[in-house]
Amino acid sequence: MTADRLPRAWLIVGVLWVVAALNYLDRIMITTMRDSLTQAVPMTDAQFGLLTSVFLWVYGLLSPLAGFLADRFNRSRLIVLSLLIWSLLTWLTGHARNFEELLVVRALMGLSEAAYLPAALALIADYHRGDTRSLATGIHMTGLSVGTGLAGIGGWLAEKQGWRFAFDVFGWLGVAYAVVLWFVLRDPADQSGPLAMREPEAHPAEQDGHPAAAEPPRLGDALRSLFSSGSFWLLLVFWGLLALAGWAVAGWMPTYFKEQFQLDQGQAGISATSYLAAAMLTGKLVGGFWADRWSRTHDRARILVPAIGLFIAAPAILLLARTSMLAFAIAGLSIYGLTRSFSDANLMPILCQVADGRYRATGYGVLNLFSCLVGGLTVYAGGALRDARIGVDTLFQAAAAGMIVCGVLMLLVRPNQKSFKMASGSPEADA
Repeated sequence: MTADRLPRAWLIVGVLWVVAALNYLDRIMITTMRDSLTQAVPMTDAQFGLLTSVFLWVYGLLSPLAGFLADRFNRSRLIVLSLLIWSLLTWLTGHARNFEELLVVRALMGLSEAAYLPAALALIADYHRGDTRSLATGIHMTGLSVGTGLAGIGGWLAEKQGWRFAFDVFGWLGVAYAVVLWFVLRDPADQSGPLAMREPEAHPAEQDGHPAAAEPPRLGDALRSLFSSGSFWLLLVFWGLLALAGWAVAGWMPTYFKEQFQLDQGQAGISATSYLAAAMLTGKLVGGFWADRWSRTHDRARILVPAIGLFIAAPAILLLARTSMLAFAIAGLSIYGLTRSFSDANLMPILCQVADGRYRATGYGVLNLFSCLVGGLTVYAGGALRDARIGVDTLFQAAAAGMIVCGVLMLLVRPNQKSFKMASGSPEADA
């Protein structure tokens, strides 16, 4: 990466960090105001849960198509359009008059938000082609963590000003930021058009020693290219099993802390979320920085860092599931959050090594789809285990086993092209 391009590459990460925070804040905020919402709009607990479920289902199912659109068209404009639409839908959520209208708005919000993450991570990869790619991805992913943490503001505003007020505030905030982003966000100059090749040096077709003119990506071609790679299949299973572990911990840890250590609801919630959130935020930065530094001397560094992290995270979860001391449980949870997050910072950089550069956003969308499906099943399985009077610790043990399998799968991933580079920071030869 040239010196004059580097400042703009980090500017892109910075402006997208805000969008990432809004992305998770807007989607999760509704879960923090249950009492205020159900009093104003009568609904059962099942209906309240359905507001989140329908978002997740639509979000997951549309992710592959959304990723393809990011490969086919201008990524920056798609990001701005996605932010604008979901912000308007956030505002519209606060003006819904009944449960049916809320359900429709949440489904549409899942559609509009699905377009963001594959496009954003692919755009960051476009700008960060050298030994800054994993750290840049990790920094961006911390925005998701911060957005999740800030979602609690919605519940506080609902108590003070009514449940509709928070949706008005953050809806119009997103619209205003989308207007600003329109003038700031751009695809790289060499990748600005829909027919531009994402990374010419990665494309096999050449004429007379020069890259051939790229044709518009097609969804069928993209899917065939992705699924023809054994390493992509490994990543698909890897990301799905990792979703099992993540949803098992996130969905049932507050309940486990409450019952295992006789904490009240507030103490259990804080213990189960605050330490984990801080550890995961730190892990995304550490995992990104470590992978970038190591990649200067080892072409598989971005593959090895997540594997090492999972081999540490698995016994940490087992410690949590077996200990009778709260301090040890918190330590295990924190170690898990720190080391499991190495994967978040490196998934897109790894995808850049194993997939055709033209289809990386589509690939991330497919991975997202599988992750959402497995995540939803995991949450349901946790409830089924409790109904069968099986302890949640059993689910945690299954999560630990899944992470060990994930680590082994990651070790089997092979880049399509060697991306070894010297400390000078020359661009990677993406697959």
